[in-house]
Amino acid sequence: METSEVTNQLWAEIGTVIDPEIGLSLKELGLIYEVQFNAGKVGVKMTLTSMGCPAGPELTAGVHAACMRVPGVEDAEVEVVWTPKWDPREMASDDAKMTLGIF
Repeated sequence: METSEVTNQLWAEIGTVIDPEIGLSLKELGLIYEVQFNAGKVGVKMTLTSMGCPAGPELTAGVHAACMRVPGVEDAEVEVVWTPKWDPREMASDDAKMTLGIF
């Protein structure tokens, strides 16, 4: 399978991970910053809605599990980063903005 195909599948699987407090996918919220695939290994950079997010461990575990469901993935590393700071007005999808009441 080609790298771009695996990367597309990774994005699709990660899109199934839902923030339990907001009820929207991490992808729609713009919390996933980067997904890289190389030789069976995945690297994901993501952030959380806040530094004190109580669902942080659950969300990172969900992203890891989503990556591992993709054929060809042997290992995945999910890194939580704080730069750039998450801004839903800039990073969330239009559907997520509507749900969040951001116009």
